[in-house]
Amino acid sequence: MLQNIRDRLSGPIVWFVIGLICIPFAFWGIESFKGGSVDPIVAKVGDHEITQAEFRQGYDQRYQQLQQMLGENFRPEMIDKTRFRQNVLDDMVQEQVLRQYAHDAGYRASDAAVFNYLSSVPAFQENGKFSTKVYRDLLSRRGLQPQRFEGDLRESLVIDQLRESIADSAFVSDEEAQLTRRISGQTRDIGMAVLPIARFQKDAQITDAEIAARYEANKANYMAPERLKLAYVDLDLEKLSKAENPGADVLKVAYDAEKDSRFTGTEERRARHILVAFGADKSASKAKIEKIEAELKGGADFGELAKKNSDDTGSKTLGGDLGWVKRGMMTKSFEDALFALKSGETSDVVETEFGWHLIQLEELKAPSARPFEDPGVQAELLEVYQQREAQKRFQEMSDKLEQLAFESPTSLDTVAQTLGLKVETTDWFTRAGGAGILAQEPVRLAAFSQEVLTDNENSKPLSVGPGRVVVIRKSEYEAPRQRPMAEVADGIREELKLATAKTLAAAKSRELLAALRKGDTLDAASAAVGAEMHADTNVKRNGSTPERAVVDATFKLPRPAEGKLSATELALANGDLAVILLRKVDEPEASPAEAKGSTAQLREAVAGAEYAAMRKSLEKEFKVKIENPPADESAATPAPDQKGG
Repeated sequence: MLQNIRDRLSGPIVWFVIGLICIPFAFWGIESFKGGSVDPIVAKVGDHEITQAEFRQGYDQRYQQLQQMLGENFRPEMIDKTRFRQNVLDDMVQEQVLRQYAHDAGYRASDAAVFNYLSSVPAFQENGKFSTKVYRDLLSRRGLQPQRFEGDLRESLVIDQLRESIADSAFVSDEEAQLTRRISGQTRDIGMAVLPIARFQKDAQITDAEIAARYEANKANYMAPERLKLAYVDLDLEKLSKAENPGADVLKVAYDAEKDSRFTGTEERRARHILVAFGADKSASKAKIEKIEAELKGGADFGELAKKNSDDTGSKTLGGDLGWVKRGMMTKSFEDALFALKSGETSDVVETEFGWHLIQLEELKAPSARPFEDPGVQAELLEVYQQREAQKRFQEMSDKLEQLAFESPTSLDTVAQTLGLKVETTDWFTRAGGAGILAQEPVRLAAFSQEVLTDNENSKPLSVGPGRVVVIRKSEYEAPRQRPMAEVADGIREELKLATAKTLAAAKSRELLAALRKGDTLDAASAAVGAEMHADTNVKRNGSTPERAVVDATFKLPRPAEGKLSATELALANGDLAVILLRKVDEPEASPAEAKGSTAQLREAVAGAEYAAMRKSLEKEFKVKIENPPADESAATPAPDQKGG
């Protein structure tokens, strides 16, 4: 989960800044509005309800991640939509279960833990160090609020604690590890004979009567699916022309409005501290910190006392030195005490969740503002201006697009002419989707909806990515049709030839196995049935050669025994039939170092299995109930008329 957060934040920045500050002239933000319709419940997980909108957001997010990951190789038909929906829902249910369990069990993530994680994310760093400005700017460009993002991160850290507690408790004996290593490292020597299906297919003779009989018996299999062409207009934020550069007076207003938040560094304080952890006796630890406080008041050196007494292993050897501290880096009580001190002062005893502290302020660095005349400031102001102007124009055009598409539902010409867009046309596609915008599920669902397909009207604006919306309408439509026999005869002939070839090859395979049982060698039995002999192969359990099906079949065979045949047949990926004869089984001998490594690996595997089992058991404890299983919204689309739009 945390790795996903890292990946999302280190990829290309695709969101523009919205609503940073409302100021005069060109810097007013525009907020979108949402309807007040009832949001159906998809599932109930304990005391949490997963709504249709929440599920759709999760589905779209994972769908887009898959598209981005595969890039040009992405094809909609690669995805089993039903299974994909179920996997998304399962993930959301399990996440909610873990959140509720972790909360009830008392798991928490401190402010320090959140900050430590944020500090480790390269995307939030400047010159190798965490930058508050970079962090906030990056979240703004992604359309994320720091409070919401940090809340989600805090929950992720809590779930990580839960996972680690399970992983740390996993146990594996040396005997189990040795057995696992023997099994996983096992290799097997096999002989293999192959019956090429193409040879039997070539010799198969199919009559016209057989083709006609197959066609009549399976007409439903020879239907051409309905297909559709769309006309559409595409409003893309990235393609909008840039606004003219503003005058200096406009930029100065923006500078004054954002000077403190964007162009002024935060106050920093260099501090030392002494920590006395609570331990088993909180009162005793309080007495210890008060004794140290008395020594300080008596003139003792703070750094020497920290080296001698502090329980903070990270700063103890440095005399308690914490380096430069900004607001937001420490827990609230620690921070309040530190920022109330004057240079050289030492605080009273401060209590935090980690224990008792004494804090000394060594040096203070006042915040300083970058001047308006700074070229970097000018460039940043101009970038924000251009982004806001583009976003403002995009929002205005989006609103107009929706209005025009609704007011002129039978054509896109008015929309295109008014907004300066071009009416484009897609290629033919089916319900499985296609390339470009046809790979977007919102477009596919809308294209085969009653509104577009049957009523022949414009769709509402559809989001096909950040800052991009389209409106579609039917251009041409072809209903499902029965393909005539003449059109499919060649295909049917090949189907029948393949079926005949498989039957003939299977008979030869059984004949070969029978000869082996009688005591013939694999070479002699193969020659008798015309099979092709392959060279003997040493197969590894986790190997990929020969093909995986052969590996799996090999390791399902029993060990060879005197007077007993250990052989099997299977279909290869290309359709050929193979007969596999197991000749020998070898198992590795592990050195002490290898055995130790096997124990660690097996322990990780056991921990993963235990964690997965715990998640499943928690689903029963928190009463997961699926109210409305997510379904393919295109499944119940009525048949349309056949006229082009």
